[in-house]
Amino acid sequence: MKFIAEYSLKNKKPKQMKIYNYKWVLLLFAGLFVGCSSDDDNGSGIEEPEEITSGTADFSNYISVGNSLTSGFTDGALFRAGQRNSVPNILAQQFELAGGGEFTQPLMNDNIGGLLLQGNVIQPPRLIFDGSGPVRLSATPTTEITDVLSGPFNNMGVTGAKSFHLVAPGYGNAAGVPTGQSNPYFVRFASSPETTVIADAVAQDPTFFSLWIGNNDVFTYATSGGTGENQEGNFDPSTYGGNDITDPNVFAQVYSGLVDALTANGAKGVVANIPNVLNIPYFTTVPHDPLSPENPNFGPLIPTLNQTFAGLNQVFAALGVPERSIVFSETEANPVVIKDESLTDLSAQITGALQQGGLDEGTATLFGILYGQARQANEDDLLVLPSSSIIGQPNMDAVEMLMGFGLPQETAGQLSVNGVTFPLEDKWVLLPSEQQEVQEATAAFNQTIKSIAEANDLAFVDVNAIFNEVAETGVDFDEFSLNARLVFGGAFSLDGVHPGARGNAYIANQFMEAINAKYGSNLPPVKAVNYNSIYPTSL
Repeated sequence: MKFIAEYSLKNKKPKQMKIYNYKWVLLLFAGLFVGCSSDDDNGSGIEEPEEITSGTADFSNYISVGNSLTSGFTDGALFRAGQRNSVPNILAQQFELAGGGEFTQPLMNDNIGGLLLQGNVIQPPRLIFDGSGPVRLSATPTTEITDVLSGPFNNMGVTGAKSFHLVAPGYGNAAGVPTGQSNPYFVRFASSPETTVIADAVAQDPTFFSLWIGNNDVFTYATSGGTGENQEGNFDPSTYGGNDITDPNVFAQVYSGLVDALTANGAKGVVANIPNVLNIPYFTTVPHDPLSPENPNFGPLIPTLNQTFAGLNQVFAALGVPERSIVFSETEANPVVIKDESLTDLSAQITGALQQGGLDEGTATLFGILYGQARQANEDDLLVLPSSSIIGQPNMDAVEMLMGFGLPQETAGQLSVNGVTFPLEDKWVLLPSEQQEVQEATAAFNQTIKSIAEANDLAFVDVNAIFNEVAETGVDFDEFSLNARLVFGGAFSLDGVHPGARGNAYIANQFMEAINAKYGSNLPPVKAVNYNSIYPTSL
């Protein structure tokens, strides 16, 4: 059998075969890095009308409660420029025009991003655009989480927080960071190691609040490719894993308690639902069929690959599952090979059939192990953004595993090319069944948020509808158009998950529109030109 990829025996390290290489547009359009103020604004990116009123709201002490969507996390990190362009900070600047007070944030040390724990990097620096794609800034974080800040802080957005984390004592205890029991970002600004996020927020006696929480209760499951569990029916969050979907009843109970706490003193506020994460660039950038026959590292191997899979495809047909056949086209873009855990595992049947066909027991067994739940991806499958860096590359864990079965390194390498001969693992693909779980949980959470907003007569922002519109048709924001393309869409940052500065400004305008409608204020919108689409390397 011919090599699928070349390998070097020196140091027993396989050479990388780069089959998939996402091509980025190299030209930056005018206005991409715009961040200056225009002649008719107040220098903060906010247009100042002649007379501004707060209506029945009181913005004098505004507190924001949420997660990374409100903390200012963007480009895969938390850093000062991102924090200053966070949705709550944009709102607070505008609230100042209608009697709002000072708005403090637990600022990072610099614009590098990332975190240290006792000198060790536990979160990487921010992403930058190098002209080809998003890459990590070549710098070392300087923000040490044990250097606790002196609060209180108006922006209580905690990156990574799920709904129930906001009521969890000890979530800001540094001792729990290594085990995942606490949050390194909250450690920096918690009033004490045993406090809760909501306790620190309520202690400030807010006159107005925003609450945008719940995204991570389903989001981490999605971004992990569905490797977590759907905890529907499990009412004990202390037993949840980091990538699990929160039970809707747990979410409803927690959310109701958060709103009760924030409104106990009569404060008014605005709440937002959570977006359909399946529409964000993290899931829409990498196509299901990224293997090009024109790629010189892949195209010439297609006849050999099809010959290799021919016997397996005959077995699939005999077992009544011809749709699992693996065939690569020499003229069209090719789907990757994935492992679909929702399929019946046919490992034993494949092994037995191949042995009956004359294949030796060892090879037949390996084919059964590798392809018992394998198929080629289709347009209903969503590949996560990080998969772009491993498709077509040798899977070193697979190489070692196959060599452990006695295969020579070269043969092990042939059967270990991610998405070609080695099915992409579950963490790289969100299957349709997993997508359905995400959508059902999102719908349940959003129903809770809407009903609690109505019951408490709060302003409500349908962020789900906003994100859907950005993804499906794009939206106009002053003289700019925002869509959900990675890098150049204008709405999302380089991590493909969090909005960029201009995206945050657009969302802030939607918040203000809802606030104006509910409370009779006339907060003016911010202007798109004052918020950049991409942060430059040097800040």
